[in-house]
Amino acid sequence: VHARVLDKLGREPVEDLRIDFEDGYGVRPGHEEDAHAAAAAREVALGMAAGGLPPFLGIRVKSLGEACAERSLRTLDIFLTTLVAASGGALPPAFAVTLPKVVAPEQVSALADALDALERALGLSGGAIRIELMVETTASLFGPRGEIALPGLVEAARGRCVAAHFGAYDYTASCDITAAHQRLDHPACDVARHVMQVALAGSGLWLSDGASNILPVGPHRARPGGGPLTQQQMDDNRRAVVGAWRLKYGHVRRALESGYYQGWDLHPAELPARYAAVYAFFLEGVDATAERLRSFIERAARATVAGTVFDDAATGQGLLNFFLRAVSAGAMTEGEAAERTGLAPDELRARSFQAIVARRSA
Repeated sequence: VHARVLDKLGREPVEDLRIDFEDGYGVRPGHEEDAHAAAAAREVALGMAAGGLPPFLGIRVKSLGEACAERSLRTLDIFLTTLVAASGGALPPAFAVTLPKVVAPEQVSALADALDALERALGLSGGAIRIELMVETTASLFGPRGEIALPGLVEAARGRCVAAHFGAYDYTASCDITAAHQRLDHPACDVARHVMQVALAGSGLWLSDGASNILPVGPHRARPGGGPLTQQQMDDNRRAVVGAWRLKYGHVRRALESGYYQGWDLHPAELPARYAAVYAFFLEGVDATAERLRSFIERAARATVAGTVFDDAATGQGLLNFFLRAVSAGAMTEGEAAERTGLAPDELRARSFQAIVARRSA
């Protein structure tokens, strides 16, 4: 695990980045946010030219609630207009706009309308800009009559929606949970995440867990001209960082066990704990899972040849999914997965247990 984490941090530490103009940015004077939106766009254009951007990139704007809608759309307009001008008419691949604090389909429709207009004005292909929804309130999950709200929110995006992100702290606040008990592993968050899974099952949307609220940053910093930290201060820093890493590791493991394979990191120092948790999760069970998968494929092929029904295909698909997720998460290469399972690379790419069985029993 250690070697893989070091390799990942040296090769591709950030996979998916959002330029944040919402909670992480705060409320600034209008002229200041205008300038920052344009500056951020120019930096993205430089990154595109240098080939230095992460594989996935986007921007999180402010809410389209009444108080922030005008500011949110202005920032989006400035950013996209500046970026397209500076890049020669292009956007980064799979560029996304993340919409926070969604409470009604009309907010999603308004964003889709704005993107339609911007794409036309900037000469971009229709639908080029994707939408991600943040599930941060009870109204994001349930409508006024108790119906599940998420499918309606996705439909309002008119084919642009590709992901739903859970926001634990706004969500727990919307449940009237006091600040001292607002945490990612609160039971209320478990309910919300599972509703997201059920509501969006089979939709093809990515689901992302939220962020940990304690960052791996020490309380003491050496100041220029102020002398070095004392041993006590260094010990305090170490305890704070290790404690936050332990919390982050636990949050990521818990998410993986619940079927959430993405999550938010707010600080670069969180990345070692995330990758350690992801790689350990997959590598700890790899040998036993590979043996079970080989056995299931062999049994299923025999059952097919004999004309009987193999009634545990769902388990077989689950075992195959373990390796597909491991490859997707970077815990192992496709070649390593093929070697451990005895599957050919094209069988892995088929992503179907039943297709593998059918091929082998033909």
